Amino acid sequence: MRQPVFFLSHGGGPWPWLEGDFRRSFDWLEASLVALPAQLPEPPKAVLAVSGHWEEPDFTVSSAAAPGMVYDYYGFPEHTYHIRYPAPGSPELAGRVVEVAQAAGVAIATDPERGFDHGTFSMLQPIWPQADVPVVSLSMRADYDPDAHIALGRALAPLRDEGVLIIGSGFSYHNLRMFDERAFAPSAAFDGWLRHTLLDLGPADREAALLRWDEAPAARLAHPREDHLIPLMVAAGAAGDDPAICCYSEYAMRGGISASSYRFGTETTPTGFDKIGAREVAA
Repeated sequence: MRQPVFFLSHGGGPWPWLEGDFRRSFDWLEASLVALPAQLPEPPKAVLAVSGHWEEPDFTVSSAAAPGMVYDYYGFPEHTYHIRYPAPGSPELAGRVVEVAQAAGVAIATDPERGFDHGTFSMLQPIWPQADVPVVSLSMRADYDPDAHIALGRALAPLRDEGVLIIGSGFSYHNLRMFDERAFAPSAAFDGWLRHTLLDLGPADREAALLRWDEAPAARLAHPREDHLIPLMVAAGAAGDDPAICCYSEYAMRGGISASSYRFGTETTPTGFDKIGAREVAA
C-alpha cells in the first residue's frame, strides 16, 4: 500500500528529553507526532528522513546498519548529550535510494558513518518511542536549489509503493535570531502563504510557487537560511500530484509563533491537529 509523504516541523533541540516550559511549548506539536502512525495505511518497512540538519556538496544517504548519534545543538543539559535513539539503519534501503536516484540522473553518495541528528531523532521519538522502525537519513544538497530537491523527491517516489515512509524534517519558521515576539507577524505571514500553496494550488502551480518560495510574504524573515524549508521540496517532489492536508498547526508556539506540518497523499481526512484554537490547547 502506498505510503503518504510528510513535511514535519520538528521542534527545538532535544525537546522530548527535557522538562519545564521549553518542553511544554511543543505540547501541540508532540500530540500531532504521536498521532502520526494512525494516519498510515500500514506500518512502514522503513523511514527515509530528509533532515534540515544535514547538508553535503552532493545528496548523501546514510548506510550504517546501526547509526550513532549526532548531538548538533548547544547549551542544553548534560544528559541530552548522552541520549540514544536506537533505531536500526537499513543498508538495503540506502542502496535502493542510490539506485532510484542514479536512475533519474541524480548524483548521490553514501555515508556509512552518519548518525541521527536532532532533526531526525527528536522528531521520531514521539512517533516511535520504541525505535523499532528502521531509519535512513538523507542529506540536503548544500546549494539548497529547490528544483534539484524536488527532482530528487520525484526520483524517490517509487519507494512509497515499497513500504517506505518519506519524511522531510524541518520547520515552517526558522529564524533563531527572531524567536520571540518579533516573529509573530512574519511567521504568520509566511505560514499563511505556505498553507495556501500546499492546500489550495494544483500540482503544477504548487511546484511553481515552491520554486519561487523566496518571493513569499516575509520569506527571508521566516527563513534567512532555508535549511529547514528545503526538506519540504523533497517531500513535495515525492508527493507528485497527491493533495496535501495540514496535519499540525498552531499560532501559539513560544507564545505566538505560527508553525505547521503537512501530509501528502490520497487520504485527506483531517487529523484534528489543525485548529484555529490551537493557542488554547497548547497553552
